[in-house]
Amino acid sequence: MAERENRRDRRERDETPEFADRLVAINRVSKTVKGGKRFGFAALVVVGDQRGRVGFGKGKAKEVPEAIRKATEQAKRQMIRVPLRDGRTLHHDIEGRHGAGKVVMRTAVPGTGIIAGGPMRAVFEMLGLQDVVAKSLGSQNPYNMIRATIDGLKKEGSPRQVAQRRGKKVADILKKPEAEAVEA
Repeated sequence: MAERENRRDRRERDETPEFADRLVAINRVSKTVKGGKRFGFAALVVVGDQRGRVGFGKGKAKEVPEAIRKATEQAKRQMIRVPLRDGRTLHHDIEGRHGAGKVVMRTAVPGTGIIAGGPMRAVFEMLGLQDVVAKSLGSQNPYNMIRATIDGLKKEGSPRQVAQRRGKKVADILKKPEAEAVEA
């Protein structure tokens, strides 16, 4: 009896999605063969838990739903954790690059919202950011924009991580330079 309840709990946990996903792009490609054209589809999906974890994936298949499923599975495998300030914005301004794609992401005050273009907006929404200002410079290709955004987010560091790396206290890291000049 207990085994059956345990199985049902596991099945319910699997059915309740802990991750949200966003379809960013679908690309239809065709191959000309003797009998006509064969179509295939490529999907680009961003997945996140909206609490600091995000990933992206691409999937290719003969049918759109299968391509989306493959992309979602790949995205769940490639998730990264990003530290957020107050669970709503970035700790500091960052820049990300991939190929010809370059993105600049800046922290924002509460109430700003997500000011970013299509693929970047999807990453920020799935990550759980509420206030961020971002600009894409260079490539307009959604694949490169997402990769550049993820590259920048990997560089994001929290004050706790910086303090640990330097062997200092978090208060020393967050102290303003003007305050240090007044103390001296």
